[in-house]
Amino acid sequence: MIIPSRTSRKSGLAIAFLLTMAASMFAADVIKVFILAGQSNMEGKVQSKLMEHQASDPKTKDLFKHWRKDDDWIVRDDVWIKFLGKHGGLTKGYGSGDRTGVELEFGNVVGNHFDEPVLLIKAAWGGHSLVKNFRPPSAGLPDESFLKDELEKAQKRVTNSNEKRNRNEALPTMDDIKSAYGLSYRNMLGEVKDTFENYETLFPSLKGKTLEIAGFVWFQGWNDQYNGAEKAYGANMQQFIDNVRTDLNSPGLPFVIGVMGQNGSKPAKGAMLTIQEAQLAMETIPKFSSNVKAVRTDVLIDKAAEKLYPTWKQNIAEWEKTGSDHGYHYLGSAIWHLRMGDAFAKAMIDLLPSK
Repeated sequence: MIIPSRTSRKSGLAIAFLLTMAASMFAADVIKVFILAGQSNMEGKVQSKLMEHQASDPKTKDLFKHWRKDDDWIVRDDVWIKFLGKHGGLTKGYGSGDRTGVELEFGNVVGNHFDEPVLLIKAAWGGHSLVKNFRPPSAGLPDESFLKDELEKAQKRVTNSNEKRNRNEALPTMDDIKSAYGLSYRNMLGEVKDTFENYETLFPSLKGKTLEIAGFVWFQGWNDQYNGAEKAYGANMQQFIDNVRTDLNSPGLPFVIGVMGQNGSKPAKGAMLTIQEAQLAMETIPKFSSNVKAVRTDVLIDKAAEKLYPTWKQNIAEWEKTGSDHGYHYLGSAIWHLRMGDAFAKAMIDLLPSK
C-alpha cells in the first residue's frame, strides 16, 4: 500500500493506531521488528557468484560459515524479512535482484541476540536522496523560486525528448514537482503499514503474534552530494529521525546510521566529508545521545577489493573473486558488507534495553 503524497501526517497517525492495535490485540509472543531504509547501498549489491566463491574458497570460507550448512545457505526460521515484493526466511538474495546487502549479517547478529523471533522490513530505492525523495514532512518544500527553476528544467528535458523522439508526452506540472518531495518517505511508511496489516499472510508462522518495532537502520547519502544538498543534510537528518519516531508512534526508537564511507582508505573530502560529519554529529545532539549511534563504514573496508578495483577491467577473473560492483556500492564486496551488517547490529544491540 502506498501512502498518498498529501496525507503524510494523517497516515502517520493511522500507522501509530495500527501499531498500538497490533500490540494490544494479541497476547502471544512478541516479534522484534527492525526497519532498514535508505538508497542503493541498503538495497544491497553483492553478487551471488562472489558469495558462492568466497564461501567455498579456503582463504575466505570461515567468514561465511555461519551462513551455511552442508555446503548450502541457511534459511533462518526465526528471522524473517520483507523487501518490497520479496519475503521469507532470512538468507542471501534479499538485495537488488538476487544480490545481498547488509541485512544478512545484521539479521543474523540481531536474531542470535534475541530469544524472540525477528522481522526485518527493508524499504530502499536506488538513487534516492534525503533532500528530496526521503525528505521528512517537517522540512516542508523548498522555496518557490527553487521549485520554479526545477519545473523549468524538467519541462525542458521533456520538450527536448519529445522533439528528439517525435513524441508528445505531457509536460510536468508544479504538482508533479512538489509531489516528488518526500515520496520515498511516504512509501517507506507504506511498507511498514503494509507489513503490519498483512504479516500473517506474508509469514503464516507469525499468525497470532505481536509485532513490536524495536529499531531503525539508515544507510544512505550518495545522492545528497550534489547541488549543495550536503549543506542541508544535518538538518534534514535530525528532522527525519524525529518524524520517523512520531509517525511510528515510537519515541526514542533506537536509530543506527551507517555513515557514508565509499572513500574507503582515503580521507573523505568535499560533499562526502560534509555528509559524514553531519551523520556522525547526530549522536552528539543531546536528545539523541542515548538512542542514536553513527557507525563509520570506511574503516571496515575490504582492502583486498580496494587494491584490485583500479585495474579490475584488466584482471576480471581475479576481480570477480574479490568484488562485484563499483566504488559507490562499496565495491560489491561481500566481506565489506558482512562487516557493516555486523557493526550495525552491534550498535543497535548497544542501544536496546537490556534483556
